[in-house]
Amino acid sequence: MDCCICSPVVSIYRPPRNSICASCYDGAKSMIAFLNELDGGGSKCLPAKGILHGFEKMKEMHEREEEMKETMGFLDGLVTLREGMHADILVKAGDGQPIPAHRAVLASKSEIFKTMLLADDYKAAPLGDTISLPEFTHHELQSLLEFLYSGQLPRPELEANSTVHSLLVAADKYDIPFLRQLCEQRILADLRAGNALDALDVAQRCCDGKLKERAMRVVVEKAEEVVFSEGFEEFARRNAELCVEITRALVSNKMTTTTTTTHKSERGA
Repeated sequence: MDCCICSPVVSIYRPPRNSICASCYDGAKSMIAFLNELDGGGSKCLPAKGILHGFEKMKEMHEREEEMKETMGFLDGLVTLREGMHADILVKAGDGQPIPAHRAVLASKSEIFKTMLLADDYKAAPLGDTISLPEFTHHELQSLLEFLYSGQLPRPELEANSTVHSLLVAADKYDIPFLRQLCEQRILADLRAGNALDALDVAQRCCDGKLKERAMRVVVEKAEEVVFSEGFEEFARRNAELCVEITRALVSNKMTTTTTTTHKSERGA
């Protein structure tokens, strides 16, 4: 039937206000239930407030979000990092120049950094002392420090997957749970046959079970595309154990498919 809310008909020709389609009804009902939960009343909260109340709540939530964005922008420490204002330590990667940073920021974002900076050989260190993180390139270290100061990953269109993978390894090594969570989400959101092997590799290095399971699933589902890709031989040379797991997963998947097909054939007979 025509709906007084979503109908494409010009408003003056629309049906009466009490004519509403199932989709709009279910959507309004779900929205009110969701907002009631946010109010803390659960399903027993007064539904009589209606859709208008729902829109007002959504507008309020949007205003809160904008206010939070402004607050985050105000607290963003990237300017402090990039300009090196009042820096009291240098952090050096495996290449390039050391990057000025602040002990308090590093220590507050990572328990490992905190332990390093409070160790006896750093406790009485002179101003401008340097700590070395040779496992990072200069670009990777810059990305890590920018995250510690801003709490944000680089935008996907501006950053290669390899940098996010390096940040995931850093999050695991230096115990930065929030960074680990964001990196995992970014990798999973872009997971496909073309990068599944890299995701599987970094998941193995970081003991990330969720990422490993999802990456393995993609490898199995897109086996032909993955196995005959340019990077598979290099991956196999570096990850013999994972190749064994891939082989077993492929065989298991084939056996399951064969069993399912057999059962269907028997039922059809």
